[in-house]
Amino acid sequence: MDTFISYFMTSVFVGTIGRVYLLRVDYRQYPSYPRGVIMHLTFGLIGAALGAIAIPALIHKDYAAVTFLALAAEQFRNIRTMERENLTNIEEIELVQRGKSYIEEIAKIFEARNYIVVLSSLTTSALLYYFNNKYLAIFAGILVLIILKYIMKGEKIQDIANVRIGKIWFKNTLLYVDDVVIMNVGLKEARERILKTGVAVVLEPVDENASITLSNIGQRQAIIHDAVAQVGIKKDLDEPDFTPLARRNIDNGNVMIIFYPSIKNEKALLRAVKYAPVLESTRRSPSESGAAYKKEEAK
Repeated sequence: MDTFISYFMTSVFVGTIGRVYLLRVDYRQYPSYPRGVIMHLTFGLIGAALGAIAIPALIHKDYAAVTFLALAAEQFRNIRTMERENLTNIEEIELVQRGKSYIEEIAKIFEARNYIVVLSSLTTSALLYYFNNKYLAIFAGILVLIILKYIMKGEKIQDIANVRIGKIWFKNTLLYVDDVVIMNVGLKEARERILKTGVAVVLEPVDENASITLSNIGQRQAIIHDAVAQVGIKKDLDEPDFTPLARRNIDNGNVMIIFYPSIKNEKALLRAVKYAPVLESTRRSPSESGAAYKKEEAK
């Protein structure tokens, strides 16, 4: 019995430490501190316990206990729903919204992290029972955690596009970034303020796949939200002229984004845009599809 408790606690410990390792409280300000942190750590502890108990249950032929894993999967799906609802509820009070695609991405990530905790704890528990070696089991559990975290690591905008500062200029009342029209600005005072406070960023896709990915509206909104979360925005309610906007050059696929940062530091803004995530739901790879034609075939 003491051995069982020792194995169980070791597996739970590895899984819980894994959830702490996967928890991120960063510039996205989510999960919030401390309520969101406590909630996610609690779910991580439950997931670790379920992963730890699965192997002993199978060994003792208590198959009913294994059904708790199915229950855990259902609860983790509820976490995804809960995250989606929470973020959607606070979306209306954001000066620059995340967008539905980004909200869904965050919800999926939090669900997946709990599955990683279960697998890490399950691996530790299995090796403890079959090899009776705590060090080997803990090492394997941590290795599984690191591998799965690496697999989950997504691309950044810097991986699919060259990011540079663009030129802001007006032609009469039309606002341009480089050679692309952004919008029409009627008030002279607004045009002067845009020239004074605005900073434009140009995303140049590295290939056709990146061009189609960046054409997604949800992806562009996620980039804008991430950048604003880090450099701020000189805008208040009912100032539509100073809302960050993204427009696409349909000829070459370049995306122009105009910001009005509180911290007017071009390097910081470029860094924020480069590190913005490429959303899983917006990633496209038509060049790898059998339906996509090759350039030489089009000649």
